Amino acid sequence: MKLQARVGEDTHKVEIRRDRRRVFARVDDREYELEASEPEPNVYLLNHEGRVGEFFVRPRDSSDSPYLVTSAKGETEVRLIDPKKLRGSSVVGVRTDGAAEVKTAMPGKVVRLILSEGAAVEKGDAVMVVEAMKMQNDLKAPKAGVVKEIRVSEGQTVAAGDVLAIIE
Repeated sequence: MKLQARVGEDTHKVEIRRDRRRVFARVDDREYELEASEPEPNVYLLNHEGRVGEFFVRPRDSSDSPYLVTSAKGETEVRLIDPKKLRGSSVVGVRTDGAAEVKTAMPGKVVRLILSEGAAVEKGDAVMVVEAMKMQNDLKAPKAGVVKEIRVSEGQTVAAGDVLAIIE
């Protein structure tokens, strides 16, 4: 996965690849091999060459919010930018009947359902939270309307491209 990470005024190129508990990360021109674990929700332990760091990542209020990462060195705001999404990839499908499908772009797990069937929704409102690659992402309503159908439940594993909800 290739991302850009904005920390303060600095932007870094980040590439991450996982192999079970091992994480291979490239940040700009530096390469790291880490052992990673999540002993409790939003708490991450990273072991790099025998040195273990503990990081708490506050859940975001919305997908536009930065991550607030707390470690022994203090707090840091981090904004992750997926260049693929900037090129126009979308997790929304518009059907001929005027309904819009909310889809996932990556395989993951449904962490939380924010809205239920029958709920009124405005464009951009979060419908549910899906965790993919240890990052929680709000899936938002592509249009104003009513949640016609929720096709998943909390804790369910989903594949890339699965239709998770229908908005009419």
